[in-house]
Amino acid sequence: MTVPVRIRHPLVVLGVVLSLFGGMATIRAAAAWTAASAPLTAKPASVESLQSALQAEQARSATLQTQLDELAAGSSDLTTALVDAKNRIATDASQAGDLQARLKAAKKKLAVLEQSIRQAQSTTGRSSGAAATARPAATPPPHEGGGDD
Repeated sequence: MTVPVRIRHPLVVLGVVLSLFGGMATIRAAAAWTAASAPLTAKPASVESLQSALQAEQARSATLQTQLDELAAGSSDLTTALVDAKNRIATDASQAGDLQARLKAAKKKLAVLEQSIRQAQSTTGRSSGAAATARPAATPPPHEGGGDD
C-alpha cells in the first residue's frame, strides 16, 4: 500500500500546519491559565522610581566605597604599627639577652668577690687570733680615746 507522492506531500504539509496550530493553541491556553492563576495585583514600578532607586544605591555604593577606603588606610596603619612592634620586640629581646649575659657575669664577679672577702676575713681572723695569743701578758692593752699621739 503505497500512497502516491502527489497525495503524500500535501498530507505532510497539512500535518505540519495542523501541528503548528495545535502548538499555538496550547501556548495560548497555558498563558491564559497562568494569567488566571496568578493575577498581577501590584503595579510594576515606574521608570522614575527605578531611576531614583538606582541613584540611591549609587550614593550608598559611594559611601560604602569611602568607608572601605578608610578601613584600608586604617589597616595599613595597623600593619605598619605591627611591624614596628615586632621590630621593637626583637630589639628588646636582643637587649634582654645582653642584659642577662651582663647579669650572669656580674653574679660571677660577685661570687668571686664574696669568696675573696670570706678568705680575707678568715685570714684576718686567724692572724688577729694568733697575734692575741702571741702578745705578752705584761703589755698593757692599747689606749682608746685621746692620747698623746
